[in-house]
Amino acid sequence: MKNRPLNLKKSNPAKKGKGTLSYLRRHWIFYAMLALPVLYYYLFCYRAMPGVVIAFKNFNMFKGIWDSPWVGLEYFKRVADSKNFWLAVRNMMTLNILGLVLGFPLPIILALFLNEINQVLFKKTVQTILYLPHFISWSVVGGMMYQIFASSGLINTIIKGLGGQAVQFLSNNGWWIFTYFIVGVWKSIGWNTIIYLSAMTGIDQEIYEAARVDGCSRFRMMTAITVPCIKDTVAIMLILAVGGLASIGFEQPFVMQNSTVMEVADVVSTFVYRVGLEQANFSIGTAVGLAQSVINFILVLSANAISKRVSGNGIW
Repeated sequence: MKNRPLNLKKSNPAKKGKGTLSYLRRHWIFYAMLALPVLYYYLFCYRAMPGVVIAFKNFNMFKGIWDSPWVGLEYFKRVADSKNFWLAVRNMMTLNILGLVLGFPLPIILALFLNEINQVLFKKTVQTILYLPHFISWSVVGGMMYQIFASSGLINTIIKGLGGQAVQFLSNNGWWIFTYFIVGVWKSIGWNTIIYLSAMTGIDQEIYEAARVDGCSRFRMMTAITVPCIKDTVAIMLILAVGGLASIGFEQPFVMQNSTVMEVADVVSTFVYRVGLEQANFSIGTAVGLAQSVINFILVLSANAISKRVSGNGIW
């Protein structure tokens, strides 16, 4: 049997270019959908990024960013010497760690149980009810929260009606943290389950069929098949959650805090708002934001490295 020579064809750049153009013509609608998000991130994230030099300048809005005098690390030193800043950092870390330790597993558990529901109509109804809070504005949630948790709110009215004493959910430090956690979980848990349910839909159903033939219970299949199959998604979400420990959203703390609980309710985002906007000290606000971004970046890298070393899974 004679050996036939290999027919090695050289790639034609012109054909590659035509293939790319043909692909873009077929799928142009999908790239058009990306136009607005890309424009948003360009205008409000990347194009605004040079403005971080304000942190190193004595910013004067009349002189502009580039004509304002340089002061080096002066504003970073002021922030480091501020007791209010470190109090805000402590509160932020307390709330974030509480949300990570107690709140992170809840969407996974909820998604596992939702995945076990066989009745399609009931499952979709439950999912819709759980997703709805995500679409409610924090301003509306704040009003609802006061109607429910205030001294004269729904819960305390029921407690008083049963002969008990009113619980100071919004004016006691410990109860405020508890209320903050409960409200945050209620608003986000349904939406976060989407990610895990999407990962579960990609699991090969033949694995479940083989497990049923072997006599596995539904709980055993959940722990031995579903959980291992979504571990990559869980690892990625955990890395992102750890990477966000040094930052916290503005809306929920701002809406829920009041003067009686500022000792535990004032976080870095509200500190930046108060100093940067209310006191018009833009340089300090920018310095805090830049420091947060650097710390978050380091945390993401560290969490990714630890995850790859422990489980072999990471973002990159």
